[in-house]
Amino acid sequence: MEKTTCQIAEWIAGFDTSRIREETLARARHAVLDWTGVTIAGAREPLVDILVADALENGESGICSLIGRPETVAPATAALINGAASHALDFDDVNRQLHGHPTVAVLPAVLTLAEQHQSSGRELLDAFIVGYQIACAVGEMVEPDHYLAGWHATGTAGTFGAAAGAARLLGLDAGQCAHALGLAATQAAGLKAMFGTMAKPLHAGKAALNGLLSARWAARGFDANPDAIEAHQGFAHTQTTSFSVSVLPEPGSGRLAVEAGLYKYHAACYLTHASLEAVGSIVSANGFRPDEVHRVEIGVLPSLHDVCDIVSPSSGLEIKFSIRHLIAMAIAGVDTATLGSYSDETARRSDLVALRERIELIDQDLPNPNCANVVIRTKSGQRLENFADVSEPCPDTETQRSKLTEKFHRLVVPVIGDERTGRLVSAIDQMDQSPAAVALFGV
Repeated sequence: MEKTTCQIAEWIAGFDTSRIREETLARARHAVLDWTGVTIAGAREPLVDILVADALENGESGICSLIGRPETVAPATAALINGAASHALDFDDVNRQLHGHPTVAVLPAVLTLAEQHQSSGRELLDAFIVGYQIACAVGEMVEPDHYLAGWHATGTAGTFGAAAGAARLLGLDAGQCAHALGLAATQAAGLKAMFGTMAKPLHAGKAALNGLLSARWAARGFDANPDAIEAHQGFAHTQTTSFSVSVLPEPGSGRLAVEAGLYKYHAACYLTHASLEAVGSIVSANGFRPDEVHRVEIGVLPSLHDVCDIVSPSSGLEIKFSIRHLIAMAIAGVDTATLGSYSDETARRSDLVALRERIELIDQDLPNPNCANVVIRTKSGQRLENFADVSEPCPDTETQRSKLTEKFHRLVVPVIGDERTGRLVSAIDQMDQSPAAVALFGV
C-alpha cells in the first residue's frame, strides 16, 4: 500500500496519451456517444429540473452548457447537473472494475473544463480515458468490501476519476495531482441506500463536481494529504477491509479500463440484465402467455438483494431496482428498453403485481454478479431453463458501435429530431479531429 496515492498521481501526470491505441480511442468514443444519449434523454427528468431551478434562483448562471437544455450555468454547477442528468435514467454504462458507473462521474467534469479552456476533441478524449482508468483502479482497490458495506462506488471511486481527468486536462504535475487525489478522497461519498431515489443520480453529479473542484483547487496550491488513499484513517482504511493495489497500465500495452465498458440495453440496474436476457430468450423461444406461468426462479448471487431487490416498487425509479417486477414486465411483453415503461402506473399494474408474486430469487453460487440462472415453470408442467452472463464487453468494436448508435437514436430522436441526431453521431465519431470539443454537444 506504500505511496499508492503518489504512484497514481505520477501515472496521471506522466501517462503518454500519444500512444493510446485506436481500439482504445474507439471504445472511448462509444462511451461518449452513450453518455450523450442518456444525458439528452434524462435532461428533463424532475431531479434535473430541481437542480437547474435551484442553481438559477441562487445566482449560479454562467458560461457552461447543460446537455439537452438551453440554460447555461457556472462551470462547477454544469458538472453537477450534467452528471446527475446522465445518471437520472440509470441507462448509462458500467464497469466491473469500478463496481459502478465511471463515465457519468468522469465525463461531466472534463467536459466542463474542455468548454472553459476551449480544448480539442482529442484533449477531452485523452483526459476522459485517464480519469476513467483511475476511477476503475481505485474501485478495484477497495472492492468487494467497499460496495458490500453499502458504498456506491460511482460516487466514491468516481470522485477520484473525475479529479484525475480534470487534473490531466489542466496539465497538473505529479505533486499537484497527489493533492487533487487527497481532496477527492476527503469528499468522496455515496450510499447504496439511496438506490431507487433521486439521490442515486446525485452521486454521479457530486462525483463530477467534487472531482472538478479538487483539481482546480490543487492547481491553485490547495493542499491535502498526498497519501490520502493509503494513510492511516485515510480512504482505504475507512472504506474497506480488502484493499489491494492495482497495477496501472502502460500506454499501448494491454487493454485500458474504458475498453471493458459494459452498456445497457434495458433501462434498469445492470445487475438485472442477465435475468432479463435469460427470460427474454425463454419467452421468445417458447411463446407462452403470462397467465400460463406457475412459478419463476431467478438464481443470483446473494449480494444482489442489497442492490436490485425492491420487493414492492411504487414508482418508475424503484422499478429499475426491482428484479422481480422487471422480470414480470419482460414476461408480459413490456419493453424494458423503452423509457416510458418505467412509470408509477407500471409499478401499480395489477397483472404485473400478480405475476411478480410468483417470482422468487434463489441464492446461487455463480461466477459473477452479472450472471443469472432462470427457471420458468408453467401450469402445464413445463420446466424452461436458461443461463445468461453479461459480464464481458462486446468483442467486436463495430458491432458495439452499431448497437449503441441504434440506442442513441431511440433516445435522442424524440428530443431533437432525426437530422440533428445524425449530425451529433457523426460529430462524436470524428471527435478526435475536432478543434473544439464543446461544439460536439451543441444540441
